[in-house]
Amino acid sequence: MYVTYNTELEDAVEEVNGDQLLAKLRQALGANAVLSGNDLPERNRTDWSFLPSAAPLAVVRPATTEDVATALKLCHEAGVVVTPQGGLTGLCGGARPLDGGIALSLERMHGIEAIDPVGMTITVRAGTPLEVIQKAADEAGLFFSLDLGARGSCAIGGNLSTNAGGNRVIRYGMARDLVLGLEVVTMDGTVLTMMNRMIKNNAGYDLKQLFLGSEGTLGVITRTVLRLHPKPGCVQAALCVVTGYDQVLALLESARRALGPLLSAFEVMWADYWTLYADHVPGARPPVALGNGSHVVLIEMQGLDEMIDGGRFSAWLEGMFEQGAVVDGAVSRSVADLQAFWKTRDAAAEFANPEVAGPHISFDVGLPVGRMDEFASRSSTALTEALGCRSVYYGHVGDGNLHVVAWVKGAAPQPLPAVSEVVYRIVRELGGTVSAEHGIGTLKKPYLGYSRSPVEIDLMRRLKSCLDPKGLLNPGKVFD
Repeated sequence: MYVTYNTELEDAVEEVNGDQLLAKLRQALGANAVLSGNDLPERNRTDWSFLPSAAPLAVVRPATTEDVATALKLCHEAGVVVTPQGGLTGLCGGARPLDGGIALSLERMHGIEAIDPVGMTITVRAGTPLEVIQKAADEAGLFFSLDLGARGSCAIGGNLSTNAGGNRVIRYGMARDLVLGLEVVTMDGTVLTMMNRMIKNNAGYDLKQLFLGSEGTLGVITRTVLRLHPKPGCVQAALCVVTGYDQVLALLESARRALGPLLSAFEVMWADYWTLYADHVPGARPPVALGNGSHVVLIEMQGLDEMIDGGRFSAWLEGMFEQGAVVDGAVSRSVADLQAFWKTRDAAAEFANPEVAGPHISFDVGLPVGRMDEFASRSSTALTEALGCRSVYYGHVGDGNLHVVAWVKGAAPQPLPAVSEVVYRIVRELGGTVSAEHGIGTLKKPYLGYSRSPVEIDLMRRLKSCLDPKGLLNPGKVFD
């Protein structure tokens, strides 16, 4: 995806004596914690949004919460803007720094502090990669449910600051549903230690919710207490081919009724997505054939007992086949099968390959579940007629989250504004949201008003002004 970035904010950054600020930061944090000039890492200049690289004054790499507080306080006093950074896997530009500002990277603040198997919590530092947390929980015989494709690269602080969703929201909820406690530093260097470890705690306002999903505009998350769950004793999945979206909805309703809390994922791939994957992704090995089907549904079950829970899942699937609700399918019999099934859903990561789609534009929208197919149909037609743009559709239908991949073959740059206007206009007309799980950042900022009222946005601005009156923390993100 290629875009043009508005540089007005960079031009508006107040000129300060950068050398003096860097000298103070190095004296307080150590020379190795402040990288500038030729030592400025290229990776910290932008994120996965494909926005052009920025030219920050420096990348500051604190090692402790106290370091974060010191860095923010010094930047606050100097009037220099700060952009918090985690794993830099965001897709909306939320972690792209401003020219002349400070990129505050939490990459050194990683590690597991404690696991409480009785309270079923894990305490971690904000720079810890998601996959590290998953493995630590697994080794303790427990399960951390948050999961997304960038698990090996993304950091938990970024996951929480964007309220990440991922593959198992239908059972475990969004990232905010997995947080018990939080430690945050505000722009003036104030440390808020809210490291609660209890599920029930109604002592006043739940302040941590202000920072979850605020994309680093209100404070910098440094540590967190996360909820764990019992480790699944068995996991099974099925790929089901259906011949209409009404059958998708019927399958979802039946799965919820028959499986209850065993249902851990309900992913749907429209025919256009499946065809692109099966026919063009190098090395693709589709476990099922689409045939005359309209959608392929990936259903996952997590249970505690293979005989009881696995048996319930198998019996339910057999019933769906007998009733004709599913016209073709495959059921996992091994870990390898599970991985192969999920590979079909994760194949979207391969679409940037020139043999598949090449440069493209990705969207993450939320819609009422009953209107998702209507959106896909209307969006596909409108994009083709208006722009000659091809598009494919897939997503977490069980929780109302649809992903769109759109591209005009050979166009460089891709027509981002025109495509976005078509997609988000239809989202607004159908009562959806322009962001289901990726945040707003920079790229979706012009469309925030499509999903939030002027009164809501005004309150967001007032909260921002209260916690960051100088407007120095991740400015220009979410709203102006």
